[in-house]
Amino acid sequence: MTDDEAIAAAAADDAVISLLIVDDHPVVRDGLRGMFESAPGFRVLGEAAGGTEAVERAAALDPDVVLMDLRMPGGSGVAAIRELTRRGARARVLVLTTYDTDSDTLPAIEAGATGYLLKDAPRDDLFTAVRAAAQGRTVLSPAVASRLVSAVRAPKTPGAEPLSAREREVLALVARGTSNKEIARELFISEATVKTHLTHLYAKLGVNDRAAAVATAYDRGILG
Repeated sequence: MTDDEAIAAAAADDAVISLLIVDDHPVVRDGLRGMFESAPGFRVLGEAAGGTEAVERAAALDPDVVLMDLRMPGGSGVAAIRELTRRGARARVLVLTTYDTDSDTLPAIEAGATGYLLKDAPRDDLFTAVRAAAQGRTVLSPAVASRLVSAVRAPKTPGAEPLSAREREVLALVARGTSNKEIARELFISEATVKTHLTHLYAKLGVNDRAAAVATAYDRGILG
């Protein structure tokens, strides 16, 4: 190989975007792997079935982009995004999920996600989004962008103190019937911290228990 050929080969290799696919459904992971491996310019380094495993795999593989689902039994995607951000991971996180509610989109973006797409996105749009994410550019599906704008513009309840991103995460898990122990595991925090968040969000919502918190959150549009 000549020097020019070596330089060209190195440049081509640098242009390849490496990926970590995170989803709790094996069929989805297989489909995404096949899609990206059949397209030029992408290389799938590995897979993870949950948020906890995603953080470990991202640290080991150092991908350019992490394709991240959100609601997974093995640790939530939002918690994984926040942990990757805390660790200063180089990887950009592109959320790829079926959920576009405020309780999913806002925490994910605030946690550090570079982009947010729904799983019904066309193949070419997904490729374009991954390339954009790898360059650090924000990519949002039209539906998600619309919801984010609506959430920003929505009138706030007079005197109501807004919930923090972490409090909304805890509330969303409570709404799914998740126990304090399971919430702690998914969010990489202690049970004591979960109880503290619950105490704070109860006070902000003006309620005294989990059921009332969920009902009030739906009524105010905090949970979609």
